[in-house]
Amino acid sequence: MARALFRVFEQDAKTLQHTYRKWQGQHWTLTCLAMIDHPPGDERLRPLVSRVHDWLFSKQFLEGPLTVAHAGQQDRVRHCASLDGNAIWYSVRLGLEDDRTRAVVDRLIGWQWPDGGWNCDKRVQAAQSSFQESLIPARGLWAYGTAHAYRPALEAAQRVADLVLPRRLLWHRGDGTPIVPDWAGRPGPERIHFPIQFFDVLFALQVMAELGRLGDPRCADALRLLEAKRLPDGGFPLEAPTAFAVDRVTSGGSYADWGPSRLRRSNPLVSLAVLGVLHSVPAA
Repeated sequence: MARALFRVFEQDAKTLQHTYRKWQGQHWTLTCLAMIDHPPGDERLRPLVSRVHDWLFSKQFLEGPLTVAHAGQQDRVRHCASLDGNAIWYSVRLGLEDDRTRAVVDRLIGWQWPDGGWNCDKRVQAAQSSFQESLIPARGLWAYGTAHAYRPALEAAQRVADLVLPRRLLWHRGDGTPIVPDWAGRPGPERIHFPIQFFDVLFALQVMAELGRLGDPRCADALRLLEAKRLPDGGFPLEAPTAFAVDRVTSGGSYADWGPSRLRRSNPLVSLAVLGVLHSVPAA
């Protein structure tokens, strides 16, 4: 899979169009390599990290429409924090941090909303954080805070847990319906989305596991939902594929094959991820 993902080096900037190109640009290539535990310290990848950081600190990225602060709402900067969060996470996981990694961490903490998350909704009336823009940053900040004993990052990550746990990770407090991002459509977060993850039952529990919060009773419903997806062979399915295998640059494509996506067929990578969560649940 890593050899397939390395095909990013075959593409020039014009072909890729953008560092973020879904899902074959440098940013997502690094994310996917970290997901499959590519060995840390591979110096071939450092130019990709450098290019991502150039983008994250560019004027285009830090000004409207990508980053917006409305008058009187400076404590709720509208920004796609998942981009920063993934960049922090894979920089740590792949052993490719540089002097700008800490700057991304501190910027992300500085832009954390009062309720503990982040949101890229540019509408002035948006007043609450987005779960899909908050779980990825929590994972990145926790990885950095753990690696460097950096307390502000650890505390910021835990604030995200305190945001999502009152909703039992996936459901509105009022009527108990699933929290579905406006842009995401169906299927909702009760299905397993993979390999690109933002907000679903598996990813929310993975983040809670990393933060040491799976023992919270408010995770119980999501854990039961995940466990109920076990198939007769002991594995778990990929219910909502978020990328498809291609041999050229295509929006939504991946050079890697992420396995079967049938509801009644186990996916090896999803199964490993689910078992990792279930084995992290503290003993009663």
